[in-house]
Amino acid sequence: MPLAALVVAGCGAPPPARNIEPVASGAAYQAQYRAFAANVADPILISARMNAEKCRPAGAGAGAGGDSAGKLGQPIPGALLSETLTRGDLLELRLPADEEFSADYVISRDGTLKLPYIAPIPAQGRTPEAVLKDVLRALVAGGFYAEAPQGALLLKDFAQIRVAVSGAVFEPQAMTIGGVQGDQVDSLRQQALGAYTESRNLSVALRAAGGIRPDADLSAVRLTRAGTNYTLDLSGMVSGHDAPDVILVTGDEVYVPTRQCFQDDLMTPSPVSPPGISLYLSNLTQPATGNAPSAVGQTVREVPYGTRFMQAVVDTNCVGGARATSAHRSAALFSRNPMTGVSVVIERPIEEMRARADRDDYDPYLLPGDAIACYDSSITNLAEVGKVLGIFGLLTVLD
Repeated sequence: MPLAALVVAGCGAPPPARNIEPVASGAAYQAQYRAFAANVADPILISARMNAEKCRPAGAGAGAGGDSAGKLGQPIPGALLSETLTRGDLLELRLPADEEFSADYVISRDGTLKLPYIAPIPAQGRTPEAVLKDVLRALVAGGFYAEAPQGALLLKDFAQIRVAVSGAVFEPQAMTIGGVQGDQVDSLRQQALGAYTESRNLSVALRAAGGIRPDADLSAVRLTRAGTNYTLDLSGMVSGHDAPDVILVTGDEVYVPTRQCFQDDLMTPSPVSPPGISLYLSNLTQPATGNAPSAVGQTVREVPYGTRFMQAVVDTNCVGGARATSAHRSAALFSRNPMTGVSVVIERPIEEMRARADRDDYDPYLLPGDAIACYDSSITNLAEVGKVLGIFGLLTVLD
């Protein structure tokens, strides 16, 4: 076959990507992955409904993931919503006109507060007020006071803590959260009494675990502390309502159950969502000569959580340009089902997505680690063929 025929034959469209999961029918992680249906004059958007049909009831998965009780934990007590102490926390005990016991103390590794001359007092997982009551009782029992004196136990600085997060999060892991970096210390706040608690909140741990997945069941997040399970409804963190953002302590375990379905309403920035999405991008070859001139990073580009496929395609400079040469570009999305770990590839003709009235039904949300590749139109490909043939002809003449 002549070289020209071989090269032109290579310009044909590649076969569609094959997937293990039933992507074309809408039964994959997102219904938005499914194949195009015949366009209608007055389309009805049904992808969100298709996703929701696969959801199991809220709270149904709360007993999974190693819960020996096999049922929902008990509701979170009010005390755990207050300042909660853990080992390494810095406390100041103040007793009027008492220089013997008034001092700064650090909660020991075993979780107790150790004052001179009295037995260690449990402090891990308790509030400063509860610990103070035990301190005052111990001072009376030890004969240092005839009756309980006036006193105060002040939390001066929170220590870092080690917790574990598992379940429907993007990066389940054990992690260290809390504490303040040396270059971020606010000297005025450090000198003041009290401590800033936000860095040890549950929401911080969930974000440190990559953020919740779209299949997460936020209505029944389980916190395990000292062998006891507590159930927390964190759905308000996404809807803009109040939610129990508990202060964690060392040794806490957090489990986020799954509803086994993609929930479109969770694809929005929130305190427990991924802070953003790192995308792997490959730009078209024409009219740009490469990724760098098109302002596409070498490896990844950050986009906000909740970004859709076509928004990222625009971000890749894969849309627009001369209609004669650019109208038939396409873009491929490489993703992975976070529940099963199975990969999926879909390809969308860009101009068809632009023209369809029901485009939102086929415009999937992007997930952390997704990759997007743009392909040029057939006319651009033919232009490249012409260049190849021209170079080959020149080499033949020179030879």
